[in-house]
Amino acid sequence: MSYGTADSFRPVTLDDVRGAQKMLSGVARMTAMEGSRHLSQLVGAPVHLKCENLQRTGSFKLRGAYVRIAGLLPEERAAGVVAASAGNHAQGVALASSLLGVRSTVFMPKGAPLPKISATREYGAEVRLHGQVVDETLAAAQEYAERTGAVFIHPFDHADVIAGQGTVGLEILEQCPEVGTVVVGMGGGGLAAGIAVAVKSLRPDVRIVGVQAEGAAAYPPSLAAGRPVSIEAPATMADGIKVGRPGDVPFGIVGALVDEVRTVSEGELSAALLLCLERAKLVVEPAGASPVAALLSEPGAFAGPVVAVVSGGNVDPVLMQRVLRHGMAAQGRYLAVSVRLTDRPGALATLLGVLSVVDANVLDVSHVRTDPRLGLTEAEVELHLETKGPAHCAEVGQALRDAGYTVVV
Repeated sequence: MSYGTADSFRPVTLDDVRGAQKMLSGVARMTAMEGSRHLSQLVGAPVHLKCENLQRTGSFKLRGAYVRIAGLLPEERAAGVVAASAGNHAQGVALASSLLGVRSTVFMPKGAPLPKISATREYGAEVRLHGQVVDETLAAAQEYAERTGAVFIHPFDHADVIAGQGTVGLEILEQCPEVGTVVVGMGGGGLAAGIAVAVKSLRPDVRIVGVQAEGAAAYPPSLAAGRPVSIEAPATMADGIKVGRPGDVPFGIVGALVDEVRTVSEGELSAALLLCLERAKLVVEPAGASPVAALLSEPGAFAGPVVAVVSGGNVDPVLMQRVLRHGMAAQGRYLAVSVRLTDRPGALATLLGVLSVVDANVLDVSHVRTDPRLGLTEAEVELHLETKGPAHCAEVGQALRDAGYTVVV
């Protein structure tokens, strides 16, 4: 079996993926496959997490980058390599280049998380910041390649890269031979394409489901049009899959072999990240949590056993803090309310007493006294509360209203 488009560098075959697996021996880890009791109960079938967040550099990207760079001719290696990435591919290229003794320059978006920028430099790459989204960064890296002669290492649009990512699929079949559905996040499509080639070649009955963020979902319109199309201003906190246009090479494979492409909301991504942290004890970035988000959004839609590919764990701590709070809010475990009260001694203590009775934990309190909307003797208090779920949120709101407060949620 071989698949590719007219614009492909070459078709991608099962033999390519097997060759990549041999090349990666001793370089990339066979990452763990962890069962999830909570997700299994939701789905009604065994669910396993393929933990590529525990791969070297914190994501699957090392696989494809190493295979691509290892296949360069000596004169190409001498010219160095250049790449563009929001972070995970950057780190993969940096480490692969260092292991192979090749000079690397990596372009990253200006808004890339600082930990990813620092890690890329520590792996040995020269980092240059350019553009706001990956597509702008890609253009800058390609211009650099044309100007300097450095070899451009595309994050997803090359057969060698796809073959390297496909080794995840071979490991899935080895670790969970009875798998019924593989769920994988998609940006440009390299990981999904590689997994699809490996899995479908050996087990054509396995269902492959790709997952994109709603604000950066270029595949649904592209598949409908029958060709890769660009979307305007992709927007999602899942920077690892924030890509405005599918790659030509993976698009052909995805169209032929991926059974379905789903989208998930930012709230669902937040809830999935929180679940991975609390239930699976895994630090996962939003892109890596996208398959889990798909399972949470419609658990009955997946035939088991299910393998969800947790593709990366390189999350900015600042983003993690925001996402966890967002995820808690989505689950009804975090509530922000504004309450107007009379500005007199003891008024705040009385308000907090009401919250204490209904067992709401106060995380933060902010007083506003100078807003022109307020009366002369009024104050507005903004409260951030830790709650126990939607029913508890409703109970807190009702208790405040019963006590005579005007509540704005």
